[in-house]
Amino acid sequence: MRIGELAGRAGVSVRALRYYEEQNLLTSERSPGGQRHYPESAVERVQLIQQLYAAGLASKSIVGLMPCVVTGEVTPELLERLEAERDRIDAQISGLARTRDKLDGIITLADASARAGRPCPH
Repeated sequence: MRIGELAGRAGVSVRALRYYEEQNLLTSERSPGGQRHYPESAVERVQLIQQLYAAGLASKSIVGLMPCVVTGEVTPELLERLEAERDRIDAQISGLARTRDKLDGIITLADASARAGRPCPH
């Protein structure tokens, strides 16, 4: 498939796909006219890359783990890095959950104040 089709199917921009290639996260074959062509599996790969970026992993970390996704083989060093990333994400999730709980408390207080005719000051 061509770059525009991959972008549409994966939900990313063409520029993002070019960036992924620059970072060695994605590869394409070139037609005689220089157009990029991607295999069907590229859609899932791009979606995984997006998820890893959204989780806060840097390009360098993603480049390091992508071969493991393909082969299923992981070095002890990479496993340690992956576990550290997972722990970092878990800490973020915990922090976000605490923040959400605090917001829920504020919303409850604000709602009760509004119902009692005492809206919160701005």
